[in-house]
Formats: sequence, C-alpha cells, structure tokens
Amino acid sequence: MTSRLFARRRRGICAGAVLAAAMACHADAATLTIGIVQRADDDRLAPARVALAYPGQPGGRARDAVDLAVQESQFELEAAGLQVAVSVRDAKSAEDAAAQLRQLDKAGANAAVLDLPAAWIAAASAVTAMPVLNVGDSAETPRQGCRGNLFHTLPSDRMRTDALAQALLWRKWMRVLLLAGPSAEDATRLSLAQAALKRYGLRQVAAKHFKLSADPRERDLANPLLLTGTAAVGGDYDVVWVVDSDGEFARTLPYRIALPRPVVGDAGMTAQAWAPNFERYGAPQLARRFARAARRPMTGHDWAAYVAAKAVLQAALTRPAPITAAGLNAALGKPDFALDGVKGVRLSFRAWDHQLRQPMLLSDGVAVIGTAPVDGVMHAKNVLDTLGTDAPESPCKAAP
Repeated sequence: MTSRLFARRRRGICAGAVLAAAMACHADAATLTIGIVQRADDDRLAPARVALAYPGQPGGRARDAVDLAVQESQFELEAAGLQVAVSVRDAKSAEDAAAQLRQLDKAGANAAVLDLPAAWIAAASAVTAMPVLNVGDSAETPRQGCRGNLFHTLPSDRMRTDALAQALLWRKWMRVLLLAGPSAEDATRLSLAQAALKRYGLRQVAAKHFKLSADPRERDLANPLLLTGTAAVGGDYDVVWVVDSDGEFARTLPYRIALPRPVVGDAGMTAQAWAPNFERYGAPQLARRFARAARRPMTGHDWAAYVAAKAVLQAALTRPAPITAAGLNAALGKPDFALDGVKGVRLSFRAWDHQLRQPMLLSDGVAVIGTAPVDGVMHAKNVLDTLGTDAPESPCKAAP
C-alpha cells in the first residue's frame, strides 16, 4: 500500500516537473512573426471565377498554405523554442501595401509573404529590410529589381514559357500557331513566348489576336475556327499556343480549332508550379493535407505560399537568436540553402534574381503528363536554370 502510494506521488512529482519545464520553455520561447500582405478586393477570388478553376489562377487566400507550413513544422519549432505568429494585412493600393508593410515592420515582424500585383511589389519591398517573398505574381518586372530582400517562390512567366517550349521541342511539335489576347499583360507574355520559340529553334507559323466582345462587328475575333484556319494563318501547324491572362477564351479553345491539333499555354497542356493530381515524391500526401485543412484543391499559388513559409521557417531555425532581418536574408541567399518542395529535387534561390529554382509540372488539368526541364536539355551548372532568366541575361549581375 505504502509502495503504491509512493509510486503515485513520484509519478505526480515527475509529471509536475515535466509540466513545469514545458511551461518554462513556452514562456521563454522566442516568437517569429510572418506577415501576409494581400489584395483587399481580389477579383481573382470572385466565387464565380474560382468555380471555373482557370489553369494557373489562385483558388483561395495564401493564409491557408502558410498555416499548413507552420503546422507541419511544429516539432522542429518546439524543439528550438520558437513560436510562430501570422499577421494578415489587406492592401488597396501600392501605397497601402507599403504602409501595411511598414506597420508590420514596426510591430516586429520578421518576414512577409506578398500576394500582390507586380506593380505593388516594388513599392512594398522597398520600405523594409526584412525578407519579403512574392507568392502572387509571375511577371518578370519584380524579378528585375535586384532587391536583396525580395524573393520569389511563384514561377515567373518566362519559366512557364521555357517549360512549354522545351516540351514542344521534346515532342517535335516544331510549327507553332500563337493566339494572344488584347491586354497589355497578354502582349508581354506573347513576346516571352516568341522569344522562347526562337531560343529553342521552334517556328512561329503566325501570331493571331483574339478578342471577346459583345460588339457584333468583332465577333469574328472570338471565333476559333476563323482564327485557326490554314488560309487565315498562312499554313499548317503542329500545335496552338494560347496566351490568355484572363483565361475565359482559352478554357473553351481545345477541340474547337480548325485542325485536329493539341493546344498548350493557358489551356490544354499548361506549365504549373503545382497540380493537385501530381502523383510522385509525396505530392499526394501534401495535396490531401492541404485539401483537408483548406477544403479546396491546392493550386500553384498555394504551393508558392506554402514553400515561402517553409523557407522562412527553415531560415529561422538555422539562425541563432535573436532572429534579425539581415540574418534571415543571409540564410535564404546562401548557396547551400535548399528546400524540399515535394517535387523530387532540392530547391534553392538564384543568386541573381532570387527566383526559386524548381521543376515545372506539365498538366492537362486531369493528370501531370510531364515535367520540365525535359530530358536532354543541358546547362553548364544547374539544369533548373534553363527555366527562366539565367545569370548572363539578368540585370542583377551580382549576388546581394
């Protein structure tokens, strides 16, 4: 009886000691604050638009993916005595985005995830020294600003065009008909596609422009049969490459063109950062975890936010206390900094433009039918640098 009572008391003392130690660790834990600055009224997330699931478009807020990354890192964070707080700020303009980032800086944030348009990113990243990670815009301009604290986890437009051009070359679809929309973004992306065709030795048969319009006089500009007829384009072609930043025209283009030809670009076979039906390297498990937590499929924008948060957490865990902006920037920019992005290879940030090196997934919306870089493409140092702006081409000549 006495021995049992002693054993119970001993267990109680031990349990109390463990609890006290845990509380002490909790009380002494440092806090890492990650800010998220996002568009206040994001028309990309209008319910009717999200329901259509345009390829390459976001399906929800970045917070869902950031929370999942933090949750998955809890064991390492607790072992290091590090707590994570996430602070979300809405911005209505470039000036507001900069103001929100200043407020986060003053409140002691250590890093920020930016889900903002390209024009806002430059203004926002210039007001702080802490690392800011672009997860929301694929335009080339933010990647040419050469800011030492600005990193990009979402693939650039050039990475997507290079991936598609490599895929066409590998399949020997050499004659390409380009269809492009009327917006300024479409014009920029069309020029990137044309440059990729030239770089990989593919031939442009023609570049035609479409326009969705309610004006009866312009209805021919939205007619795929008229736009893709051999008489209209001046010859035969192997593939149609559609450039449609809005996505509405592209989504109905396959199977409506004049010839029985494949469609790539913003419909048909697309180059994506992520596809929820990717079946290798642990991707199904990540897709299921995200779907359970967010109650929607994981998109490329979600993957970019997830990897951005993982990068910040990994950088913080490798730095001694206290966590500083300079320390995090240095950790993210180290040549040997490597991330597991569930794509089969270790990922790292390029020294020149801080774009995250990564394979691209080639998807038809139902399955991942290939990856890029494709077999046979060579590079002097890292084959992943065949996707996007390589060091000799970048205006950012030196590592920060």
